[in-house]
Amino acid sequence: MTGNPLQTEFCGVPMVSPIVLLSGCVGFGEEYTRVEGYSNTDVGAVVLKGTTGDPQLGNAPHRVYETQDGMLNSIGLQNPGVDKVVDEILPGLDFSETRFFANVSGSTIEEYERVTKRFDESDIDAIEINISCPNVEKGGVHFGNDPEMSARVVAACRKQTSKPIITKLSPNQTDIQENARLCIEAGTDGFAVINTVMGMAIDPATRRPIIGNVRGGLSGPAIKPIALFKVHQVYAVAKSHDVPIIGQGGITTANDAIEFIIAGAATVGVGTALFYDPLVCGKINAGIKDYLNRHNLESVADLVGTLEL
Repeated sequence: MTGNPLQTEFCGVPMVSPIVLLSGCVGFGEEYTRVEGYSNTDVGAVVLKGTTGDPQLGNAPHRVYETQDGMLNSIGLQNPGVDKVVDEILPGLDFSETRFFANVSGSTIEEYERVTKRFDESDIDAIEINISCPNVEKGGVHFGNDPEMSARVVAACRKQTSKPIITKLSPNQTDIQENARLCIEAGTDGFAVINTVMGMAIDPATRRPIIGNVRGGLSGPAIKPIALFKVHQVYAVAKSHDVPIIGQGGITTANDAIEFIIAGAATVGVGTALFYDPLVCGKINAGIKDYLNRHNLESVADLVGTLEL
């Protein structure tokens, strides 16, 4: 084996590792750089926090709650708005360390178009279209759970940018394969599979929901089997069109990552695991590299979609 077996590309974007840090878990790319021993050079890409046209305060507290083998969150897309992100935040990021993907959110198709166009004018490497956020009243799952609406959003954003578009798919829908098929026809270059699974928690003492927004997105190891199956389903549609997948949902170890790659993910997303082990990415990289070496595989790409049925 020669060179760096972890080196890969996603939608034409070169990456030093198949690990992608997920939106909402790393702020706007700078949060974990303050942790001793952490480096963005350990990951292939960082997806920035969800960004809307105008600033948003987010949902009422409580917004985060730890569950068994997972975490509920209902942040509500708190962000300073796209103009501040493009004009003030992006210039402060070190693009020599890793790639940076925007995460575009909105409550209307017009807002998705506006935010996408603003990012198209920036140095961002790719644009993730978040049509599957379960924590907002407008947009979010209302777009992501309807395949035709999903495709309309993708088509509208496609007209606003020449950068790679990654569509973030919801697990909270009836037919994820039909959604993927229509999004491919609408012009998506890649997929992020999956977003969080909708859930809730109740305080028995008060008999009230713990999350201020009642519902929240469940992430972490608890959703891994669901995410793994959804990646397998989407890969069956996407592979013939050469549309790659970021597989995400409960990845905490190298073995988790390897399972997703075998199921069809070209890259793997890490999010909730960072909250209790900010240095987990180096461990996952080492485990993937060891697996490739032991199985005489030259690269991560040689492992993608090798599930035997």
